[in-house]
Amino acid sequence: MITLNVNGKAHQYDDDESMPLLWALRDILQYTGTKYGCGKGLCGACTVHLNGQPVRSCTLPVSAVGAQKITTIEGLSESGDHPVQQAWQKLNVPQCGYCQSGQMMSAAALLETNAKPTDEQIDNAMSGNICRCGTYERIKKAIHLASDLAIEVKGVK
Repeated sequence: MITLNVNGKAHQYDDDESMPLLWALRDILQYTGTKYGCGKGLCGACTVHLNGQPVRSCTLPVSAVGAQKITTIEGLSESGDHPVQQAWQKLNVPQCGYCQSGQMMSAAALLETNAKPTDEQIDNAMSGNICRCGTYERIKKAIHLASDLAIEVKGVK
């Protein structure tokens, strides 16, 4: 039995410990915002945070997670007011939207470590996330906007 800490809630997991975290989240715990893309950790659609760091949940076995803190797109903000979520909505970033939860999780992790990233830093941080619709420029603009929004919330300009 493993206790998974997802979005601040403890969940008892008594299933196949070699199961990828993605399937435990989606199929067992019903956190369906995290998406399956490639199943090889290459596209980023399945990105979640593990202790604040972006990881690919499709290749990470549950046994490697243990009691570490997992944050899914549902846990980024209870009311949808995280600066990344606000920026994505304001700029209407998604086209099909399938990859966007992974994009947003990677963006949120970037902004936690770099409050005001340059275009090059954004490109580097987001390079592992694929958007088949090609919304990369809107994503970059949204990350800059989210940075500004986060700075405004903190009262720093």
